[in-house]
Amino acid sequence: MNDAPHLLVVDDDERIRGLLKKFLIRNGFLVSAARDAAQARRLLAGLDFDMIVLDVMMPGEDGMSLTRDLRTFMTTPILLLTARGETQSRIEGLEAGADDYLPKPFEPKELLLRINAILRRVPHVKPQAGPKVLHLGDVRYDMERGELWRGSDLVRLTTTESALMRVFAASPHEPVSRERLIGDMAEDQSDTQERAVDVQITRLRRKIENDPRQPRYLQTVRGAGYMLAPD
Repeated sequence: MNDAPHLLVVDDDERIRGLLKKFLIRNGFLVSAARDAAQARRLLAGLDFDMIVLDVMMPGEDGMSLTRDLRTFMTTPILLLTARGETQSRIEGLEAGADDYLPKPFEPKELLLRINAILRRVPHVKPQAGPKVLHLGDVRYDMERGELWRGSDLVRLTTTESALMRVFAASPHEPVSRERLIGDMAEDQSDTQERAVDVQITRLRRKIENDPRQPRYLQTVRGAGYMLAPD
């Protein structure tokens, strides 16, 4: 049985698609490829993937739109590739639900590092001592399953959001520094990555808080970072 991670590469450029597939296969991955969003949807309907490497600028439905839609029903990690490297475009990609964002052109080694960094953040259930469920008002977080629930409804989390919840849940009522969160999210600690942490926190608050603008459970601790404060 092959336990290699299965990646889906989506890019309308046949040459780039082929090069990425060959490079990733040489580095130990199973790889399927799609030329556009429609073909990607067909593959996703029939196969399970550990991660999606998705080009943003495609004819028809672009990668940003596809990411937003996929996030309504799946949490498979998504790495966006785009020729647009501006900070605002990266923020837009993260807000759409992507786990990371790599501007073109890029070094193949950097792509490999980012893929492996994302895969390391995929939740793995581990036995934990202490409380198994944290209560956040109407929301509860199952620490064993890594699941967030609002009543009887499962709240879908992206891979990065799941990683953040695991970090916060491991130390409730204790501030977690932004530097640590940046380290968990990316290889570099640039200003852009710092802003990316803020984006992820904002998105997570929307899923936890009754009023995200006045957070009760995922608090900002001035000079210390962020803190999860369950009931």
